[in-house]
Amino acid sequence: MRQSQLFTKTTKELPKDEASLNAQLLIRAGFVDKIMAGVYEFLPLGWRVLNKIENIIREEMDAVGGQEMFMSALSPKENWEKTGRLETMNVLMKALGANKESREINDAEYILNSTHEEVITPIAKKFALSYRDLPFSIYQIQTKFRNEARPKSGLLRGREFRMKDLYSFHVSQEDMKRYYEEVKQAYLKIFKRLGIGADTYITLASGGDFTTDFSHEFQTECQTGEDEIHVCDKCKIALNKEVLERQSICPECENKDLRLAKASEVGNIFPLNTKFSKAFDYYFTDKEGNKQIVYMASYGIGPSRLMGVIVEKFADDKGMIWPENIAPFKVHLLSLNQNEEADKLYEVLKDLGVEVLYDDREVSAGEKMADSDLLGCPFRVLISAKTKSAGKLELKLRDSNEVQMLSEKELIEKLS
Repeated sequence: MRQSQLFTKTTKELPKDEASLNAQLLIRAGFVDKIMAGVYEFLPLGWRVLNKIENIIREEMDAVGGQEMFMSALSPKENWEKTGRLETMNVLMKALGANKESREINDAEYILNSTHEEVITPIAKKFALSYRDLPFSIYQIQTKFRNEARPKSGLLRGREFRMKDLYSFHVSQEDMKRYYEEVKQAYLKIFKRLGIGADTYITLASGGDFTTDFSHEFQTECQTGEDEIHVCDKCKIALNKEVLERQSICPECENKDLRLAKASEVGNIFPLNTKFSKAFDYYFTDKEGNKQIVYMASYGIGPSRLMGVIVEKFADDKGMIWPENIAPFKVHLLSLNQNEEADKLYEVLKDLGVEVLYDDREVSAGEKMADSDLLGCPFRVLISAKTKSAGKLELKLRDSNEVQMLSEKELIEKLS
């Protein structure tokens, strides 16, 4: 894409109402725009990154047998009354009719879903009623809503956000636990592919809103993180603060020397057991013709939160540094008054399938290079009078600031 045609622009000014690094950089670089507290619009560059993150998640969910669907954002409050969560979840958002006196306007009350157990369980009950239908898992990637009292930290905690939620259904607790471990490993693959695997820990957490004693969070160590975890470096697992109050040693190796670390939660998984199947009277018929309760589990990952965490974790004082597989573009091509030569290289790289953002704007060299650092594409290719006279192209790696002088052939071999 030619940068002169990109409708968003960068800015040097810091957003006045944003303290978090991820929001500051994403807004300055034109990846997102803030419409109100806790709500962000994903602009073209940000949408490209978000889509790439979600596609990685999608591939790993498909690999463990997840079937993708798309559920409604609205649900009837009666479903939430059945599970008892209408009153216990203080972050629920409600949608109300505008005018109860008008017959032309629907005055019913709905829930803007923050999670979808109340939606997927009655759907599953319509189709899977025999042991032959189980197990199965369904997932979606969708916008969710939480009535956060004080949304903060940019994409890390908002009132509207993207979520991948997977739900699995089983004939027994044993089968549920088997699949639970399978998804746990799939999550680790996702975080590894996103470049944060080495610093992301399976973290023992409380059962939260559910009936289980424990659940698991996935916490990425990050200096600006909102959470505190206690890491066992021997086992690469951690405990959150709530669990630490109940046990102060590693459950795997009984190590007492746990390291305190700041972290951001990027995913969580819950063994729901029978909480929701009982609420919706969801049973299946076993081989002997007997009625048995369905066991469930849920698995969440926040793609938009992941985007914010990755910015926080990898940024430097110049801007963002994107992992290559989720960067908005692989190459940022900068022309310093050499548009004829740059045009040719741009077309060559495009024909080879390389994603290129081509800065063909009529602005200063300093502005182009500052914007390139801010946007954070993995490779910057510079064409100038100096490089042209040397018969070379300048390649700069964003994550190391390493600079190489290459011929066009060498550059193409490296990038393709």
